[in-house]
Amino acid sequence: MKLKYFLLIVVALTALWGCATSYKSKGFTGGFSELQLAPDVFRVTFNGNAYTSGERAQDFAMLRAAELALQNGFGYFAIVDAHNTVRTESFTTPGQATSTGTLSVYGNQAYYSGQSTYTPGQTTTFFKPKTGMVVQCFRTKPDGINAFDAAFLQQSVKQAYNIK
Repeated sequence: MKLKYFLLIVVALTALWGCATSYKSKGFTGGFSELQLAPDVFRVTFNGNAYTSGERAQDFAMLRAAELALQNGFGYFAIVDAHNTVRTESFTTPGQATSTGTLSVYGNQAYYSGQSTYTPGQTTTFFKPKTGMVVQCFRTKPDGINAFDAAFLQQSVKQAYNIK
């Protein structure tokens, strides 16, 4: 009976978390966060869940950097430092033993024939990507630096992921 409730909980949680992390502020299932380090410098991170690709996490971190640049009156930004990591987590369901048998009674004697089967637990491994970057913002496109056009990047990523 406990296994039934356990499996029901696993199915419900899978349905709840069955989608890649959406573009939103960091919460229980991931998202972006930022910290302003200087008037023109921000640290941006994006944590994905087990259904989020590393590419999606990078794209959403870039989108957040573009939004921060635009919100603070800058048109361009450059990545000063970046890192990508993946956190690995595993989940194992319990095994289950089932026994069946037949009891036959002949007079004052009883005979039992039985069989037991064991189904081992299943281990599922999840990979959760995280992207972090430090960006410096500029009002005009700087010479000699690979800077991104914040408005163009924002439009491009939102269009690619159908974000309003």
